[in-house]
Amino acid sequence: MTVMQTPSRVHELDRLFIGGEWVKAASGACFEVIDSGTEAVFARTALASGDEMSRAIASARTAFDTGPWPRMTHADRASYLRAIAAGLRERAGELGECWTRETGVLHSAALHVGAGVAGMFDYYADLADTFPFVAEMAPTAGGDHGLLVREPVGVVGAIIPWNGPLGMIGAKVAPALIAGCTIILKAAPEAPADPMIVAEIAEAAGLPPGVLNVVVADREISEQLVRDARVDKITFTGSTAAGRRIASICGERIARCTLELGGKSAAVLLDDADIEYAARHLAACETLLTGQVCSSLTRIIVPRRLQNDFVSALAAAFNEVNIGDPFDPATGMGPLATQRQRDRVEHYIAKGIEEGGRLVTGGRRPDHLAKGWFFEPTIFDNVDNGSTIAREEIFGPVLSVVPADSEADAVRIANDTIYGLNASVFTADVDRALAISRELRSGTVGHNAWRSDFGVAFGGFKQSGIGREGGREGLLPFLETKFIVLDGVPQKIDA
Repeated sequence: MTVMQTPSRVHELDRLFIGGEWVKAASGACFEVIDSGTEAVFARTALASGDEMSRAIASARTAFDTGPWPRMTHADRASYLRAIAAGLRERAGELGECWTRETGVLHSAALHVGAGVAGMFDYYADLADTFPFVAEMAPTAGGDHGLLVREPVGVVGAIIPWNGPLGMIGAKVAPALIAGCTIILKAAPEAPADPMIVAEIAEAAGLPPGVLNVVVADREISEQLVRDARVDKITFTGSTAAGRRIASICGERIARCTLELGGKSAAVLLDDADIEYAARHLAACETLLTGQVCSSLTRIIVPRRLQNDFVSALAAAFNEVNIGDPFDPATGMGPLATQRQRDRVEHYIAKGIEEGGRLVTGGRRPDHLAKGWFFEPTIFDNVDNGSTIAREEIFGPVLSVVPADSEADAVRIANDTIYGLNASVFTADVDRALAISRELRSGTVGHNAWRSDFGVAFGGFKQSGIGREGGREGLLPFLETKFIVLDGVPQKIDA
């Protein structure tokens, strides 16, 4: 097996990208990023102080208030997005390697993320020609001519998580840029490499100073970003607990916010489901990023009469998973991202056993791996939907099988949660799938598969968030709507 060398350009992340310049953190504070598979130090990243965060906010504010970016045409801004997309494709190898080292995601999948996110930038660039940023509409309360105008919301604070930083950059930065916003991108200390590579790409693309600022900061400095009155909007992806805090702060000053939060998503198997297929599919989805995905289908709701057969099939699928080096093509699941994350998973395993769940397989560290934050894929059977492991987001490779007495009971169980991010219905009957999908309180519902679609709309009901990301729906939160009422028809209307 040949493993790529760590790219030297991101090995020492000793600067922050503020106002179009690379700035050293004045405090000298840094955070050691640990390779999740080897426990070796992968990189050291500078941490922003309050002064650097304030400087980044000021830079974005100036760029919005007096700079060229929001005054360009959408077509002009689109050219920059396409240049960033080209840079993402060019550096896909570096981006994929960093993601694997920081989180444990399989390298075979990580190599495609650069091209995937490049496609998101191209998509929003294309909206420059098709989205109705200005629409002529007849006024209803006087006046001769109306224009419904969608303008940039202003300065955006984008706070992204450690588990999938590049994808979140695509979902937040690309639509904000085409809208005409300026941005402070706050990266997680555990996963700073991809955001800093994006900063290099934006610099190479010639993005005007202050339009995109990239900083790494801890929770205290992140809260400073949320509180600052110079920031018009916060877009956050992370835990529901952190989302509650951010929403309360934004509420104090009536700042706009979109929140993509946690999940405890249900896969609902109907009585005609293909048990073997469902087991293999759900096992494969759970191992890709070692369960560190907010939309993971972690509650499997099964007709009671099919419960034993399904659990046996799911255990067989998990037992075939090869756990090890995520750079090895033969590996089926890599490590968890951090020691803290593995400790969290172990806490929930103990809680599940304590509360009466039947541990079928997994639940421990693999014997053959002395280094790295590895953990076996785990199944709990006969789980009570009121138990801790069925209520709280574990963020690890742990699936809970919950028996249901009827189709109506399955829907009730699926909806009995504070979350509503994702769900799936497994059945051979598409009409039954549609009928059940309409009853599930979830932002996405897939049929016979785990689905998360950032090309249309992604987000959750209830405490899984506010707003949507991806597609046209994901552009709207970065726009303010203005209605202009005129006493005549203007000769020229610019978008």
